[in-house]
Amino acid sequence: MPFTDRKKYIEEGDLVLVYVSRTIIKPIYVTKGEHFNTRFGSFPHDSMIGLEFGSQITTPKDRGFVYLLQPTPELWTMSLPHRTQIVYTPDSSYILQRLNVHPGSRVIEAGTGSGSFTHAFARTVNDEGKLFTFEFHEERYQKAKEEFEAHQLNNIIITHRDVCKNGFEIDNVDLQADTIFLDLPSPWEAIPLLKKVTTNDKQIGICCFLPCFEQVVKAVEALQNEGWIDVELTDVSGRLWESHKAMKREVDDAVKRLRYVKERQREGLELIKAGKHPRKENETKENETKEKDYGFNPFGRGKRILEGEDGFEWFDVSRLESEVKTHTSYLVFARKMPPMVRKLENTRDSV
Repeated sequence: MPFTDRKKYIEEGDLVLVYVSRTIIKPIYVTKGEHFNTRFGSFPHDSMIGLEFGSQITTPKDRGFVYLLQPTPELWTMSLPHRTQIVYTPDSSYILQRLNVHPGSRVIEAGTGSGSFTHAFARTVNDEGKLFTFEFHEERYQKAKEEFEAHQLNNIIITHRDVCKNGFEIDNVDLQADTIFLDLPSPWEAIPLLKKVTTNDKQIGICCFLPCFEQVVKAVEALQNEGWIDVELTDVSGRLWESHKAMKREVDDAVKRLRYVKERQREGLELIKAGKHPRKENETKENETKEKDYGFNPFGRGKRILEGEDGFEWFDVSRLESEVKTHTSYLVFARKMPPMVRKLENTRDSV
């Protein structure tokens, strides 16, 4: 099933991303007679055929459920088999916007890696554009090629090559690229070789994905030496905000709670004076009144209340995830103007 098109119903052979939980999304190809096994139970593939994408299905004994999601580059990034470190959505979405990638763009990507960003590029350039992706590692190249064919990404040409040594030229193909993305250990070696495969008719954008600052310095020097301008370093840090409901708390409830605590303290002192153990007496009392509603919530006593339960006043709030993710890599951006524009600018500067 292609990533660039949408469809409504699941058919045999389709790639389905099974949403088990927020951190577990598993890719499967729907095959008659097969089963998808989880800790909740087994889900027959036969029961998925004919359902709409986005459907929720349960195990035969209703012990658990999963969602059947249509593949997108963002979901694929969360579920793909890792062969290398990948570009995650916070970075890839920013890079696509910053480089102004759109339907019809002609993009060079090196290297392909696990193919995470490749899927986002392929969807964005659409059938009007073309993506030329290069991978030097033969096994990763073969696996990526098989995935692209299975996902029907027909706007991709993948090549097995070390571009730092052998360049970007492809036999019988005029690349005319207007967008460059380099995810390489030494992009400064590949940057001088780009002039042979980039367009001369429009502005060209480039992004180098670099994990350490020493690489940044060398890449910037190479870009400046090759005539790239407006070189800029960016660091993207993603944060996740979660929404939930909070109960409206009244002052009267707090007063009731304080009175309750004071009363229990008084009862405890009386039990001690009588030679009894307060904790044992309290446990017995609590068991006898386990379901009692003390009339104040959610201050620690009374019946358990589920979030959003009817009969109480709620309001929507948000909170930041406890663990903040730092940057995955530095992003170095630059652009190069067409030769005619550069010539005019040089003429103007000399006047």
